[in-house]
Amino acid sequence: MAVIYLERVYDFSGPAPVNCYLIDRLWPRGISKERLQGVQWLKQVAPDNALRQWFHQHIDQWELFESRYRLQLAENDAWQPLVALLRQGESLTLLYGSKDTQHNHGIVLRDFLLTQI
Repeated sequence: MAVIYLERVYDFSGPAPVNCYLIDRLWPRGISKERLQGVQWLKQVAPDNALRQWFHQHIDQWELFESRYRLQLAENDAWQPLVALLRQGESLTLLYGSKDTQHNHGIVLRDFLLTQI
């Protein structure tokens, strides 16, 4: 069975597992490309800049962020290769930069992907 692992990029240490993706729109501050060698940057699956900036100003509105981000995902096909891997039984590791491990776009993306398989 396919599994999706979520990990803060700042807690990550290589080597990168197979099917490891950085899912932030912006490159994480202070992280070298060498440190993430083997990690694929899939910034197209991240919330767009407007939604990302909105959420930083409205962190108390998690449910609204979640619904808006799900709408963006539904209109975007950048996540489909991830679903294809999951359908083949492959596991994924998704790296995100947020300090909040309970309320971040990685959680929404993981749950969205799991509904697609």
